Amino acid sequence: MLRINLWCVLEVWVVILPEIVSFSGSPAPPTRPDCFIPCDEDCRGDIHCTWAPGPDPQTPRNYTLHWESSYSENQHVFCGLSLNGSIKRTHIPSHDDLRVWVQAKNHHGSAKSPVHKFNTEEIFKPPPPKVTWSDLEPLGISWTSSCDQLKLSLGFCDIRYRTEASQDWIKATSDHGSFTFLDPEPCSAHEVQVRCACDLSSKSDWSESLRKTSTGTAGEMDVWRDCGTPPQSSDCVLTWKKLTPSQACGRILGYEMRLTYLNGSDDKTSIAEDSGRLVCEEMKCYLNSTLKNVSSVSVLAFNAHGAGVPSYLSMPVPGFKGKGEDKKGFDWEMTEDNLTVSWDFSAFSDTLKEYVVQYKQFGRPLGEGLDWVRVSNRHTTTSLNGHFKRYTPYQVSLLTVSHSNLSSSPSSVQHLSSVTGFSLQDTPSKVPSFYKVSSNTSHATVAWEPVPLHQQNGIILYYQIGVNGQNVYNVSSSDTTKQLSVQPGQKHDCWIRAVTKAGPGEKTTLNFTISSQTEIGYSGMVLSLLPVTFLVVVTLVLVCVCPKAKTACPLMAQCFQKVPDPRNSLIFRQKIQVHELSDWLPFYESHPEISLLEVVDIQSWALKKTPDPEEPTKPSDRHRSSQMDCTDEEREDTVTGDSQRINNKYRTEAYSKIVDSEEEGEEAEDCWGSSEEELVESGYEKHFMPTAEEIQCDA
Repeated sequence: MLRINLWCVLEVWVVILPEIVSFSGSPAPPTRPDCFIPCDEDCRGDIHCTWAPGPDPQTPRNYTLHWESSYSENQHVFCGLSLNGSIKRTHIPSHDDLRVWVQAKNHHGSAKSPVHKFNTEEIFKPPPPKVTWSDLEPLGISWTSSCDQLKLSLGFCDIRYRTEASQDWIKATSDHGSFTFLDPEPCSAHEVQVRCACDLSSKSDWSESLRKTSTGTAGEMDVWRDCGTPPQSSDCVLTWKKLTPSQACGRILGYEMRLTYLNGSDDKTSIAEDSGRLVCEEMKCYLNSTLKNVSSVSVLAFNAHGAGVPSYLSMPVPGFKGKGEDKKGFDWEMTEDNLTVSWDFSAFSDTLKEYVVQYKQFGRPLGEGLDWVRVSNRHTTTSLNGHFKRYTPYQVSLLTVSHSNLSSSPSSVQHLSSVTGFSLQDTPSKVPSFYKVSSNTSHATVAWEPVPLHQQNGIILYYQIGVNGQNVYNVSSSDTTKQLSVQPGQKHDCWIRAVTKAGPGEKTTLNFTISSQTEIGYSGMVLSLLPVTFLVVVTLVLVCVCPKAKTACPLMAQCFQKVPDPRNSLIFRQKIQVHELSDWLPFYESHPEISLLEVVDIQSWALKKTPDPEEPTKPSDRHRSSQMDCTDEEREDTVTGDSQRINNKYRTEAYSKIVDSEEEGEEAEDCWGSSEEELVESGYEKHFMPTAEEIQCDA
């Protein structure tokens, strides 16, 4: 027989009963009703009560407002789905104590709220006070209450206020009709509300919100510079962001700017927004003149209350190049509406104040298409909102601002890195030009002009080069030349195209043929001709400078030696016929006499001296010495002419045209001349025979 444990059944019901009730949809108890008597004109109106439903009601419910007094039993009024109800004053006498509650009911059951006990004379609710701004500085309010009209004394009033920067209410109390803000934030909009209670009454509702901006001078401006793309030029323009209404503290009347030049001079000027020197857009302003030769700038805005806090900025000096295009540790992602940048740079000094991330559209004039954001030195990522055009290049740069060692000097700015970004990429345009630079029998070098930045439509990953429909080469986007393997005597069909993330662009073609002989480029030809040209020039200079090759330039005398032709000599013509010369020369003298020459030093002035007719001479000695010299010289010329006759056949032909002179020569004072007789000299002897001065120089 099955036995059922009664205690187990009870425990199960205790566990599942709340779930069943909850699932059945019984209403939750409503909150305790809040009741008051509004005093708009007088305090004799009905009693108004409000409440709130219980947490998470499952099904629709109806509410009934119940009350009891010391003089009446339980009464009620049906309110339906409404969360408020009224008790007629005709049903309740004055100075009576009431007990009020609310009951929620549906077809699954009912629930009762807590009971609220009060005296009818203590629930008067005055209307909200009327609040106005006072003339107290820096910020104050005053209000008037209706307690006097109700013939009641004024009780305590609650004040709450907040600023636009913070939505949390700041609360205060006052027992009189005014309040002064002790430390209001300058140039900030303040919102304030007040509620008051009369003696023995409840507090009124909050008054309407009253807004006012605290007075003061303008705040500090966000000043920057636009140095173009890349941001490394010293020819920049000054730009800044407009102040927000809370920062401006009213209407901005103008700006005061101070320029410090490289030579140490200063220039201070005031500029209004409507002046011709300043161009203002929706959120930014910039000067329409460059700041060349300017080392630093300070700018401040002024309003009706005076000048604000100045902002300092240093300008790049001429020749400043920053740290270059260091892309390591610098990541970015750009969409049409947002730019997200992150970086990972270390080893910065303790003077680092903040980072600045800026972007600028390529091709825009200075001052236009630039925006920037300042980032704390504790952060390494930021985002910028904007409208980035499709297929348009932007330069995104990261810079640092560091504190100066001198408090009066502006902070220094250093450029860290720059990248080129596109919000959306497309296939690139054609390569502008593709041509052959040089070639030989096995290789050809081709070159091309990179696609201009404004026609890239994206970041070019690499270039593709195709050869003869067989080979395709991927070339780095930074290269502009490529060496290709070729076959001589064959026509080669080549093409090139740029490739971005969106895909390859249109092809640019090139056709050329390599001949079987090695082709030398223009530059190679010029280099090969340089040594030859140099030798020719040197030779011409030596010939021009040294006309007397034998005496002045011994080296030239060896290179350009005059070769005498014995056939032109009148002496040989008298002894032998021209056609027998070739047979006679080798055997002219079978047993030659060898004479010893005595060399006597004769001064050059002695050779030119006119001989004295009274001075005795020795014809035999003089004739002997002269004959010995001439014979030796004649033999030397004869042997030389014979040894070089065959090798210098063509060179000697030039001298064969010399026609011997039949006229008598002048009397000469050399080894061929004599004071006692005159020798008839031909043109041949005059041309090739040495003079007395040459003999003396050789000695």
